[in-house]
Amino acid sequence: MTSATSQPTAFWKGHGTQNDFVIVDDLDVRLALEPSTVAALCDRQRGIGADGLLRVARAGALVDAGVLAGLGEGIADDDLFMDYRNGDGSIAEMCGNGVRVFAHYCRVAGLTDLDEFVVGSRAGARRVHIHLVTPTDADVSVSMGPARRGVTSSATIAGTTYRGLAVDVGNPHLACVVGGLTHNELAALDLSGGAGFDPGVFPEGVNVELMTEPISDGDTLMASMRVIERGVGETRSCGTGLVAAASALLASVNRDEGLLRITVPGGRVEVAITDGGGSSVLRGPSRLVARGELFDGALA
Repeated sequence: MTSATSQPTAFWKGHGTQNDFVIVDDLDVRLALEPSTVAALCDRQRGIGADGLLRVARAGALVDAGVLAGLGEGIADDDLFMDYRNGDGSIAEMCGNGVRVFAHYCRVAGLTDLDEFVVGSRAGARRVHIHLVTPTDADVSVSMGPARRGVTSSATIAGTTYRGLAVDVGNPHLACVVGGLTHNELAALDLSGGAGFDPGVFPEGVNVELMTEPISDGDTLMASMRVIERGVGETRSCGTGLVAAASALLASVNRDEGLLRITVPGGRVEVAITDGGGSSVLRGPSRLVARGELFDGALA
């Protein structure tokens, strides 16, 4: 990672339900985020360690630098843009947990004093609402857009085939509701080998979610989930995966809308799906845990 000014690169570290990120403030887009450098930075042995990297930049500056071909619908030139990279250095369209951490950082770093504002992403504009904020903790809602259901497909994990529903939340998901699976049985599954999938259905790869069947708690459905993220492996949470899971859980009980509380290894979040699946809101915590500087050449 190099800078035009050759100054030390500052970073922050944060997580949303233990889906963790390195945050780099680069408003004017002076850093070269080479995939190999991002991968080294996110490596838990030779770098800081994270599931992904969040570059904080102005949308127009990313266009001027050639990082983006243009601004998406609803994104203004001066909007803060979450330039998200997976832990392997690849570019991803969206990260729901990352948006919450991104919004929290922007408030704490003084980039905005608003409780509601638009965050740009490759999946489009995402409106965030900060309900509570301190220097270390925040409670944030993110309007995640539509959860578009697609075809049924399957994933193979540790020799077992799971049927699921393709759901597009700005990035591709295969959300599998597993009949009869308990919370403890889900927790005991070995997901370390990743997931096989049909490349004809998912030519750009896919995030795979496994969920218990939903149970009712009044008007709310409750379930547990684990996720294998493309380019990362299993993570302790995945924001877009939670929205995809919520859509598939509703589909399993023949519903298009509803409020869900979903437990992941990193905690619990709420997902509200309305407008027949045309709108979704993800609400959950963010925590900022550290900040520091990268030594020049440390990742070479």
